[in-house]
Amino acid sequence: MVAMRLASTLGRRLQRATVLSPGTAQQQQRRWAQVHDVRFLATTQAPRNIAEKYREKLDQKARAEGLRSVDELKTAYADRIQHLKKKDSTTIPGLDALLADEEPSSSQAQTQQTSNQTKSQPPISSPSARSTSQGAVKPLSEILDLPKARELPVKELSAIWRLRHAASENSLCAVVPTATYAALERTGRAHPTFVLPVPRDGQGAEIHYLQWVFDAVSGTGTVLFTQLAEYKARGEWAQPHTSITHYADAAGLSHEGNQGVVLMAGSLVEGRGASIEDARWLVMLMQRFYGEEGLGGDAAKRQLLMEFSKGDGNFSVEKLLEESEKLG
Repeated sequence: MVAMRLASTLGRRLQRATVLSPGTAQQQQRRWAQVHDVRFLATTQAPRNIAEKYREKLDQKARAEGLRSVDELKTAYADRIQHLKKKDSTTIPGLDALLADEEPSSSQAQTQQTSNQTKSQPPISSPSARSTSQGAVKPLSEILDLPKARELPVKELSAIWRLRHAASENSLCAVVPTATYAALERTGRAHPTFVLPVPRDGQGAEIHYLQWVFDAVSGTGTVLFTQLAEYKARGEWAQPHTSITHYADAAGLSHEGNQGVVLMAGSLVEGRGASIEDARWLVMLMQRFYGEEGLGGDAAKRQLLMEFSKGDGNFSVEKLLEESEKLG
């Protein structure tokens, strides 16, 4: 699909709010594989072979059951295994077909769309997501002295906020114009989940799953990024590798009559399949997809968001890659 270029004003705002420099974005873009030839990688990590890890225990279990091998044990428990998989699995419209690298049948797509008209898409039930729903996110008033912060010029406030997070190399932070965050939030509430690609040298693109979680108590909007393979493998216990939280101070910092900004901070957890460069890239893509849609802009990105949310069989990884490649 051919997408319209960002309006210059929005581009400048996103550039100020982003955590990824233009130079790094161009470097990331050069890493991109040929879009039309690549499908995608569910993960680039070495596969976890559970059977090999617990081979000895499985052999013991097979002998105790009077069976000759682990294969016979699997056959004997096949029905029970399938039952437990169906019971514990968490599905997302269109995602199973996406992982299987095939389009859902027309009947499946129609069923998914009908189901989503009556109930919202199930969120990741990770510990992080559950805690935010209970109002456990620390409010901005416990991070900054708000009365003093509200008196600072935006330039000085930005410097203090960035300095606060400079000690950790895995931290992410930004000062986002209120209007820009409002656009992100509107789209996040309309499309709380989506997938975004990360380019891999010579291997195409790796898909990551994002979810918005809003907490009314603290007035925050958090975005969780998880490897798609991790989410599908562990379901509700999937662990995000990156989370970013937007802190809105409607009565002060975020009011257009004052500084008119929303503070964003987050971090990467190492060892979960992503680097800090990957995290910055994903945040940049999220800003572009969600910001443009919230401002009524890019029709191509809007269509991808809508198709994914509805579980539409027309959702295309290739189109997602094409739109993502235009970044920069």
